[in-house]
Amino acid sequence: MRKPGEWMQLPTDERILEVLQSSELVLSPAVIGKNIDKSREQVNRRLTELVDYGFVTRVERGYYEIADPGVQYLEGDLDAANLESESE
Repeated sequence: MRKPGEWMQLPTDERILEVLQSSELVLSPAVIGKNIDKSREQVNRRLTELVDYGFVTRVERGYYEIADPGVQYLEGDLDAANLESESE
């Protein structure tokens, strides 16, 4: 069972992580948004948070991939409530 943190925006954050995990590709916010029916801007805002909490890695400007903590969260092996943002 997944353990989200208060900082997470559900279900959007989980859907972003799921798309990145299932594709096994480096994706842009526009491509992710197209696949989860959200705007590029909405996805971009959430990706910033997901990067700050270590769930997603920014490969280069505008391109992202899921990081190990993101996979662990999706598998129910990581409690997101215990994480702190790197920007704090």
